[in-house]
Amino acid sequence: MVKGESTQVKVHYKGEAEDFIVFVDDIETYKKWQSDKSVPMAHFMSSFKVFVTHKHGAQGQMDGASHLTLDNEFGTHADDEVIKKILEGGSLQESEFPGRNGPKNDSQTGSIVAGQVSR
Repeated sequence: MVKGESTQVKVHYKGEAEDFIVFVDDIETYKKWQSDKSVPMAHFMSSFKVFVTHKHGAQGQMDGASHLTLDNEFGTHADDEVIKKILEGGSLQESEFPGRNGPKNDSQTGSIVAGQVSR
C-alpha cells in the first residue's frame, strides 16, 4: 500500500433534527450482518461512537453525539441500540483516499548542511 492510501467506510443516517454517522471497518462483514444479525457488530466496527454533522449530511464536521441528542432522535442513548438503528436505516458511504508519493527520508533530500549558512 502506498503511503497515505486508505478507504473510509461510514454509515450516514438522516434523522429528524440531525445527521448521524458511524464508522465501519470491515464492509464485507457489515453486509453479512445486514442479513444475519447473529454476526457481532464488534466484528466490523472498532469504535462504537456515534457522530453528528449538524445537518450537513455525510460530509459535515463531525462531533460526538450527546445523550440528549440521541434520546431525542432514537428514544434511547444506549450505544448498541442507537448504532443498530443507524446501521439498519442509514446509507453506506465509501471514500477512497489516494496514496501520495514523496521523499522517504527528508534528512537526505535537502542540500542544507547543519550548522552552515551560505552567504
